[in-house]
Amino acid sequence: MNAALAWTKQWLIDWSIGWDRFWFSPAQPHTLATIRICCGAMLTYVHLIWLFAINDFLGADAWINLPTIRQLHADDWAWSWLFYVGNPTVLVIHEIVAVCAGVLMTLGLFTRVAIPLAWWLTLMVCHRLTGALFGLDQVVVMLTMYLMVARSGSVWSLDSKHRDAAAGSWLRPSSAAAISNNVATRLIQIHLCVIYLFGGLSKMRGQMWFEGSALWYTAVNYEYQSMDLTWLGHFPFLIATLTAVTIFWETFYCALVWSRLTRPLTLAMAVLVHGGIAIGLGMVTFGTIMIVANLAFISPSAMLNCGKKLKIG
Repeated sequence: MNAALAWTKQWLIDWSIGWDRFWFSPAQPHTLATIRICCGAMLTYVHLIWLFAINDFLGADAWINLPTIRQLHADDWAWSWLFYVGNPTVLVIHEIVAVCAGVLMTLGLFTRVAIPLAWWLTLMVCHRLTGALFGLDQVVVMLTMYLMVARSGSVWSLDSKHRDAAAGSWLRPSSAAAISNNVATRLIQIHLCVIYLFGGLSKMRGQMWFEGSALWYTAVNYEYQSMDLTWLGHFPFLIATLTAVTIFWETFYCALVWSRLTRPLTLAMAVLVHGGIAIGLGMVTFGTIMIVANLAFISPSAMLNCGKKLKIG
């Protein structure tokens, strides 16, 4: 009995130490800085699209008009001031400010302010566009939300060029390893695992994924087709194999990505899957932002070495 208690106590101590190390070990900001640059550029692009079609997306008589959107959210917690705004001038100002915030986020200028501002303005639009959202919008908002926690603007940024002192400040934080960087990274990683897990589980409910024909019907869908992939029809075994590999990878990503042995293969598969979505199905922005999200599993030291090779910073 004493031996069992001692073993249990030691296990709990080891688990506690591991939990603390997982969440609260200081980490460098270079991976998050890369994600910040990509997300800022994507937010700028998205808000420009919304700006140039402002009345169709957000106007009083948009595809989903104001009374409809208020009714859709009558019984939930989602809220946006754009539920009540249809004035074109106000909407244009909203989007111009959002574009500016995206540009500042990309450049890394006043990122402590620019990132929360970009996140909030984008969230307001996303709540307004219920029923007309794209996976890109939701993923980029998720990434931006977690970047607010970190010091992603402390390197590869204009803030780092104008830092007043080596210790930094709240507005221009130091580039030293920080716990907040690790917390933000872990939150992105876990959220990504949840996305893939439920994506894989939902696919398992579809018969075409089990019979191996799902990728074929995806490839020949003219709504998304950006290149002719009908030649794959001559290789049904290849289609079935790719379908099975895809659903296995997506479902078990949440387990495979944590092991150092399987992580490289898991991330390589992510690039292939989302690169294929970007090139073969024409969803370039969504495929790109998912690859960017997977960068969260690249160590800051590896990202720093890559930056040095590219002569960044």
